[in-house]
Amino acid sequence: MGSLRGSAGGEGRNEDGGKVGLPALEVALAFPQATPASLFPPSVSDYYQFDDLLSDEEKTLRKKVRAISEKEIAPIMTEYWEKAEFPFHAIPKLATLGLAGSTTKGYGCPGLSLTASAISIAEVARVDASCSTFILVHSSLAMSTIALCGSEAQKQKYLPSMAQLKTVGCWALTEPDYGSDASSLKTSATKVPGGWLLDGQKRWIGNSTFADVLIILARNADTKQLNGFIVKKGAPGLKATKIQNKIGLRMVQNGDILLNKVFVPEEDRLTGIDSFQDISKVLAMSRIMVAWQPIGIAMGVYDMCHRYLKERKQFGAPLAAFQLNQEKLVRMLGNIQAMVLIGWRLCKLYESDKMTPGHASLGKAWTSTKAREVVSLGRELLGGNGILADFLVAKAFCDLEPIYTYEGTYDINSLVTGREITGIASFKPAALAKSRL
Repeated sequence: MGSLRGSAGGEGRNEDGGKVGLPALEVALAFPQATPASLFPPSVSDYYQFDDLLSDEEKTLRKKVRAISEKEIAPIMTEYWEKAEFPFHAIPKLATLGLAGSTTKGYGCPGLSLTASAISIAEVARVDASCSTFILVHSSLAMSTIALCGSEAQKQKYLPSMAQLKTVGCWALTEPDYGSDASSLKTSATKVPGGWLLDGQKRWIGNSTFADVLIILARNADTKQLNGFIVKKGAPGLKATKIQNKIGLRMVQNGDILLNKVFVPEEDRLTGIDSFQDISKVLAMSRIMVAWQPIGIAMGVYDMCHRYLKERKQFGAPLAAFQLNQEKLVRMLGNIQAMVLIGWRLCKLYESDKMTPGHASLGKAWTSTKAREVVSLGRELLGGNGILADFLVAKAFCDLEPIYTYEGTYDINSLVTGREITGIASFKPAALAKSRL
């Protein structure tokens, strides 16, 4: 008999590839002392009664999104996260949330307040960060770009079906050589009779492997300025392949996009994008939404830990009875209260036209770093179960890492705010900046 490959007594494989051992027990049977996240815990993180700051409409939407996320997403998220696959069958359920199109009015979009949109993204992220990213990419990036930078004809053509999630979008800015330095992108757009030819490569593009509509940002070969284009799935010369082996947001289908002389008709050029500054209004709003994802993740981790510590017993008492555990739980709760108030104020600054790029960047940088502390403490509180996706915390721990990086890393967002408060830009190394003088 061939030697065993895999853990002893587990579901390993022999040299012929056949499975050996028995499949894993259901978590509820293997560990009956605590409830897994497939039955999501009650929301108990609103210690300072943040709901009082919301309108009745915002409260109603929050409850609706929470209920649908807990019922439809919580039972399946661990399975699909482990497989690194997206639950396409859940898209109709996500459509019932009514979040696609967020603040856009008309064209079948919900016309929400920014606050309502932000707290809703947090409620989805509380249960599953990947699904919140799917919605954010589709709505706050792809749809918002068409709504803010597209022609009237483009809005009428694309937004209604996207608002119903019958058509899914993605948004392609990042390239293999240009992440934080996104404005230096190389993908080119060359004018030809009747339209444009796009050549280049994009990387880390969420939803790209299955999106029906791809928003591609490219450099105009003549003007050298940024232009935007709507590219349809299946266009000749377009290829999108899945990025494998991610440790976070595993359900999100991030892809590499290759563009080889992809023809885009003139009618699908986004007429409102002629420079990098033209997409700043899209990025400003999406950065607020991304700032609320860590808030939602932290809420879910706290809720899970709160229930777990009362269910799990050691030394003859529930873990919640021990002083060290209570201190960690309170520290997590305090972080969440501060994160929520920062996020809420950011929304209000935007809604009153007072928000600056520095405000948005500080908000995203600060909530993501504080959420890191929350999920790290949660990981400690759950002990061995803190490394199992079944109990949410391990999954949230990993999912937060890409969010800490995308829409501007912590460092780059800090420098955006630093530039605003000092008047000095410090993005390029001092030696390089001096050499260009």
